[in-house]
Amino acid sequence: MDCPDACALEVVVEEGRVQKIGGGRNHPDTAGFICSKVAGFRRRLEHEDRLLHPMRRVGKKGEGAFERISWDEAIAEITERFEAIRDEWGGEAIVPFHYGGSNGLLTDDLLDDLFFRRLGASRMEKTICAVPTTEVAKGMYGKMPTVAFQDFPQARCILIWGANPKASNIHLVPYLREAKSRGSFIAVIDPRRNFSDAEVDLHLPVLPGTDLPVALAMIDHFVRTGRLDETFVEHNVVELEPLFEQAQTWSFERAAEVSGVPANSIQQLAEIYADSEPALIRCGWGLERNRNGGQAVAAVLALPALLGKFGLRGGGYTMSNSGAYSFDRRQLLGETEEATRSLNMTQLGRWLGPDLEPPVKGLFVYNANPVATVPDQNAVLRGLGRTDLFTVVFDQILTDTAAFADLLLPAVTFLEGNDLRTGYGSYAFGGVKPVIAAHGEARGNAMVFAELGRSMGWDDPPFQWTEEELLLRAVEAIEVAGKRPRMLGLAEGRTLPVEFEGGPPVQFSTVFPRTPDGKVHMAPEVLGKTPYRYLENPASDFPLTLITPASSHRINSTFGELETKPVSVKLHPEDALQRDIESGDQVRVHNDLGEVVCLAEVGSAVRPGVVVIPKGAWRKASFNGFTANALCPDHVNEVAGAACFNDARVEVEKV
Repeated sequence: MDCPDACALEVVVEEGRVQKIGGGRNHPDTAGFICSKVAGFRRRLEHEDRLLHPMRRVGKKGEGAFERISWDEAIAEITERFEAIRDEWGGEAIVPFHYGGSNGLLTDDLLDDLFFRRLGASRMEKTICAVPTTEVAKGMYGKMPTVAFQDFPQARCILIWGANPKASNIHLVPYLREAKSRGSFIAVIDPRRNFSDAEVDLHLPVLPGTDLPVALAMIDHFVRTGRLDETFVEHNVVELEPLFEQAQTWSFERAAEVSGVPANSIQQLAEIYADSEPALIRCGWGLERNRNGGQAVAAVLALPALLGKFGLRGGGYTMSNSGAYSFDRRQLLGETEEATRSLNMTQLGRWLGPDLEPPVKGLFVYNANPVATVPDQNAVLRGLGRTDLFTVVFDQILTDTAAFADLLLPAVTFLEGNDLRTGYGSYAFGGVKPVIAAHGEARGNAMVFAELGRSMGWDDPPFQWTEEELLLRAVEAIEVAGKRPRMLGLAEGRTLPVEFEGGPPVQFSTVFPRTPDGKVHMAPEVLGKTPYRYLENPASDFPLTLITPASSHRINSTFGELETKPVSVKLHPEDALQRDIESGDQVRVHNDLGEVVCLAEVGSAVRPGVVVIPKGAWRKASFNGFTANALCPDHVNEVAGAACFNDARVEVEKV
């Protein structure tokens, strides 16, 4: 699943059916427990909306009416339709839309990528999540491995910035509790209160999009008070001028005015972080989801370098740990050109519209449910409803997006297929082995794209490989902490810990920046011509900021089919009182893009001026068939063209 923890699982199977899923012990962090989402995965396996056979649409798009066909018929029709589109409109009129649903090395960006490149299809930029954080970390530190979860208890100060591990990274929580029991100071910077006063020492409920001024005010304080580690900076850091130039314009008072948190709280955060040794920042993905997101991530990641918070266990920062692995796809697929146009997935609704040349005439959706996850849901629905658009959806479940397909292909779940999985939080790498036979006629991604390649008449060797041969070759193309993994354990579905020399990585002691010169770059090219510039949101007639964080019930939109309760919008008592709204009221959350009719949930966990609807809900979860992304704009971040969900401004009214 798309989760940092990459858990080891133990699955009990009786007479070919999964009876129980629990946490494995052969993993550095799983420690025998897993989230309730995956523990209940059996419900997805046997859900009434599970796709079991290839199907062709027989009703109107969006109605979800299909008839069963054979795999041979489905493969032949896709081949015929794609060839016809390519002949009339060119290959770029065909677009693959995919993200991290299966998220393994064999099931995304491998044979599927080869198939669409051979077809000459448009390429898709994966911008929905983690692009600014990834690109900034790469530009500043070269994706240096970050602090392991098990070293968190070593830290004397931990800043959890833009992350909620209780919903999306639960195996970090025990380490935070251990750190707190040892006396560590823990602060959370988040518009919502996800931790109790007993769990953390300081909560800064910043307004969404204002993390950048808060971090810059801290940096200005460090410069003015002589707190920089001059020796470390001199030897390890370059390109400081743009950062300092912007930081000097942000006092604690000015940052407080913009962010909506007290100036003395920002100062307290700065001084305790500076005084603590070791000190650690857990930078999440929440702070990137706005027009200032990429710049904010850079300012936060600059803090440990400016104060020299490296060189000790529990010191430095933790974000994505995908840098511990490398996978050489060229070794399997050969050199491939990138000559076709590139389309930003965040703006799916735009490029399914009438203005693109050549127009999109063929769409292949897999590992994704864009109706539930892409901004400007109304535009996405209009595009998917086009009668001249040939849409294939390859999925496990009849999702909101699948209802608009012309052809449906049934996909296996991770319990029914082979794969390789790397953690991007936990330092673990595992083989995925099927524990049950595929339900119905479900097939794995790699083999379906290989079959499509052969149907096109292409003789590329990867399209001829068996699944076992693909697995073997993929293992040979991966390095884990600079070493080749052991094939035997992976083939058996085992988890292998990532073994660094000398134990867990210690930044600037056992692991170092992977930038070309080995330095920390404070103004990497990805930040553009005006690094660290703060952009205010344009004036709006809608007074409330909508954020769409992760849910404890879903992994993005996965498991949305299991929800039976209506979605709710959370708002602060002050905002509710002004609107005569009480918990349980049916309300209308709206802006110029659309509206969501749902239930109100009033409480102080969310700060005034901010409302919350969790991301990934399905259309059935609201009273009018629209979800949070119907309210989110599709403009993008300057850094890597990333989605800006949290720039949404709304009003809430009682129905």
